[in-house]
Amino acid sequence: MAEAPPVVAVFGATALGKTEIAVALAERLGADVVVADSMQVYAGLALLTNQPDERQARRARHHLVGFVPPQREFTVAEYARRAHEVIDALRAAGRAVVVEGGSGLYLRAALGNLGFAAAPDEALRRDLEERWTHDRRGVLAELGALDPATLARVDQANPRRVIRALEAVLLSGRPLPVAERDRLWRPAERYPHRLVALAPDEDREALKARIAERVGEMLAAGAVAEVAAARRAGPFSRTARQAIGVEEICAHLDGGPNLDDVAVRMTARTRALARRQITWMRKLPSTAVVPVAGRSTEAVAASVLKLLRAGAW
Repeated sequence: MAEAPPVVAVFGATALGKTEIAVALAERLGADVVVADSMQVYAGLALLTNQPDERQARRARHHLVGFVPPQREFTVAEYARRAHEVIDALRAAGRAVVVEGGSGLYLRAALGNLGFAAAPDEALRRDLEERWTHDRRGVLAELGALDPATLARVDQANPRRVIRALEAVLLSGRPLPVAERDRLWRPAERYPHRLVALAPDEDREALKARIAERVGEMLAAGAVAEVAAARRAGPFSRTARQAIGVEEICAHLDGGPNLDDVAVRMTARTRALARRQITWMRKLPSTAVVPVAGRSTEAVAASVLKLLRAGAW
């Protein structure tokens, strides 16, 4: 029986060049790229969400990019279903797959069998979202009082994570079981795969500088016009509004901060995102760490291939 085509996952912080690395790797493997990113799913926001450009798309076929209107809510559960459909079809056709992601949750959703909670209590969620807006500390304190272990584990700077955790605790009337808290880190494996983590520079200032440069390039390339055009079709959904730059640019278009201030705010949020991504990277299991500092895309891709061939995992 022929060996199944490989599934290789590439994860790393924003501004590390993982899209280009994934493309170079896909070319060498004869693979398609499946994007695991919570914001690159949105159509009409290619610049703002760093979607693959035309040149990259010509070099390797990409999936799950730019297919959701930004007026529509989109969940990780829907993403998981679509990702599994795509990966199953590619593997059945004998095609290798490179899963490229900056969203740790979406990466695990693509590769594993995550369990997803039942439909939310919309009234409770709206109440918690309103409370978070006006009393963030109070929401955190309530979760800590009801379930301190979950509070310690959740990303306390991420309102969606905190609100979902508190909602689950309030609806169940008890702390979340350990298995439910841990399921994001150790989901049942769906596909045999190899997971590569791209290690950032030891000098974090270099990463910060690249992030600031990227934000400046986005704005210079037309991100403001992109957001203006997208919102003419209707208000952004709650999930699309979480894309870095959407709220900032909308405020600017409505007569708020100037573009210099927009750039500062977007840069700060992107740096915070990079910190969260690096935290995710440390928690992902069975990972081969490949440094990227001072190395070309081709050199990084060659290192990954060498590890694959050596069976280094």
